[in-house]
Order: sequence, then structure tokens, then C-alpha cells
Amino acid sequence: QVQVAESGGGLVQAGGSLRLSCTASGSIFSINAMAWHRQVPGKQREFVAVISSTGIATYAGSVKGRFTISRDNANNTVYLRMNSLKPEDTAVYYCLANKNGRLSWGQGTQVTVSS
Repeated sequence: QVQVAESGGGLVQAGGSLRLSCTASGSIFSINAMAWHRQVPGKQREFVAVISSTGIATYAGSVKGRFTISRDNANNTVYLRMNSLKPEDTAVYYCLANKNGRLSWGQGTQVTVSS
């Protein structure tokens, strides 16, 4: 079983930056992709970015060019660097680890962007 824990959320003004971190623990061997999703109350959770075990990244269109996902395999950590933040980026951000098709979600970290 893999556990993931997010950190780094907070309050930032529009145009600002934040970096989220997600650290995996437990049975981390053979974790494949790690991803970030986000959710606004009353809406479905949506995909933000994913990075494969070999470092290939894919982004949602709404964040492409502003967000960067990266991975530190030595420390079992994935990061989400968020630049040029907009009020519509306000959400709870969740980390997801995929180990051979078994998904592990974190508890989420709140990101609030003020206008």
C-alpha cells in the first residue's frame, strides 16, 4: 500500500506562484505515474498534470505553460510548480500515485488565489 501526503498550499494573490509537494511512503517500489488533480466544492475533481516514472509530463490545457510537474525519485516526491496563478485555480489540490493500476490519493491541500 502506498500513502501520499501533500503540502505547500496556501493563499496567494493573482499572478503569484506556489509550489506543492507530494511525498509517497509505504510500498513505493514500482510506482508508475504520479499526478495532481484539483477539486472545487460542488464540482467534479479534474485532472491537472501527470508525470510518468521516466519523467514524461502531460498537462491539462487550462494550466499548460503556467504549471510544471517534476519528480524526485530519490526522495519519492513529486512537485507542482504553479506560476501566474489565477482566481480560477482556487481549489483543493490532490496528489495521486498509481502503482500497477492501484490508485492512492492524498488528503489534499487548499490553494486559494485572490483577485
